[in-house]
Amino acid sequence: MAVLLLALGGTVAFVLLHAPGNVSHPNLEFTAPPSTAAAPPPTPKPKPKHAAVDNFLWPLYGYNDARTRALAASRALAPPLHVGWRYDEGGLLEFPPVIYHGTLYLLDDYGYARAVDARSGHVLWTRHVGTLAAASPAIDVADHLVMMPILSMNPGPDGRVPPPGNGRLVALSMRTGRAVWSHPVAPGSESSPIVSRRLVYFGDQGGTVYALRARDGRVKWTYHASGAVKGGPALVGQTLYFGDYAGRAYALNALNGRQIWAVGTSGTQFGFGSGNFYSTPAVAFGRVYLGNTDGRVYSFGARDGALAWATATGAYVYSSAAVQDTPGLGPTVFIGSYDGNFYAFNAQSGAIRWTHNAGGKISGSPTIVGNVVYYSDLGSKTSAGLDVRTGHQVFSFHDGLFSPVIADDRAIYLIGRQTIYELLPGARKRRAVPPRSRHPTGSHAKPRSRTSTANRVSRRRSASQRNR
Repeated sequence: MAVLLLALGGTVAFVLLHAPGNVSHPNLEFTAPPSTAAAPPPTPKPKPKHAAVDNFLWPLYGYNDARTRALAASRALAPPLHVGWRYDEGGLLEFPPVIYHGTLYLLDDYGYARAVDARSGHVLWTRHVGTLAAASPAIDVADHLVMMPILSMNPGPDGRVPPPGNGRLVALSMRTGRAVWSHPVAPGSESSPIVSRRLVYFGDQGGTVYALRARDGRVKWTYHASGAVKGGPALVGQTLYFGDYAGRAYALNALNGRQIWAVGTSGTQFGFGSGNFYSTPAVAFGRVYLGNTDGRVYSFGARDGALAWATATGAYVYSSAAVQDTPGLGPTVFIGSYDGNFYAFNAQSGAIRWTHNAGGKISGSPTIVGNVVYYSDLGSKTSAGLDVRTGHQVFSFHDGLFSPVIADDRAIYLIGRQTIYELLPGARKRRAVPPRSRHPTGSHAKPRSRTSTANRVSRRRSASQRNR
């Protein structure tokens, strides 16, 4: 026993003394994009007198299948911005909605699914599909369905939020909200799904990744990872990428579920914890980018999983990355950390291009709209926008917790604690108020009361597992 303890102690000492710091192999499997620095931004086209059919899509968490969170927008959507309508959901909005042809589809933490008109903020339909949820929906364009991942279907004890388990994936009609099919997911799921080639992909708390037939929920294949799969998978070509809570990153064949590669981070070869991948991967430039609770941001080669770089922040990285080839800066990874800083990394080498001190924990994931990257501060419960080239703050807002914005070609939609705000271009014009008027001409109906949001927020988050 003494010899065993001595040997084990030596292994621990080796890991602690030789724990890898920042790693950089900048030339490993990197696809440099064509130069965009000389390309001028597009000139906004004049709007027609009569509104055209709105065909805009933001169909899943992260905007596109590669989950890069970057929308190339006209300069018309740049700050200053002002609030148009606002919709008070009444429940915690931990993940943002998705957009299909002028309708926002959302899922709150209490399991309420809703369709909201993007022009007016009016609710089109509501369905209570579960008792606990923590993910964005995904649009199935071909079958006109919206996929809702549920953590629990059970009622909570004494009115409290139930623990995860007895979940399911529910497919609702986009038009009416009627449940078309549902697939039981025993451990529950908080993995924001993706729909492609008539299949819906997502993971669950037990470490299973699913490919279901989108029209009826029939299982195409399953794959069992080493730990809980909490983030959503990303898809490029025929390859599905994701990370798990055992600190491993994976690539699977999206057609049959066969493993292409699986790699760990520091410490796994010695049997010690290597941090958790809560982050949803972003795939760009032949690389996979993931934040980890060991405080590092990782870049793996998309083809074989080789470690390209790992750069440390000062604390947990629950955030998923926004990635783009930034004009005047080059390929860049934008991500926040629990150390209170927002980072812009060189996507090829992992070198830090700039940092911005947010002043509080950054838990959710950023979004790029045009030349501004938006993030929310969990500590101060506010949102901000930074110039993508310099990191200088160009926008601030009084509400926000996790992932701050999505957008279409007309407006930005900011997601606060339990309110969605339509942000329109330009500063708000002051209206003349009649001298005898005591009340505004319009008002918003108050949402019906539910269990206290503060009580809901405080219940199910431990520092190691549920904080974003």
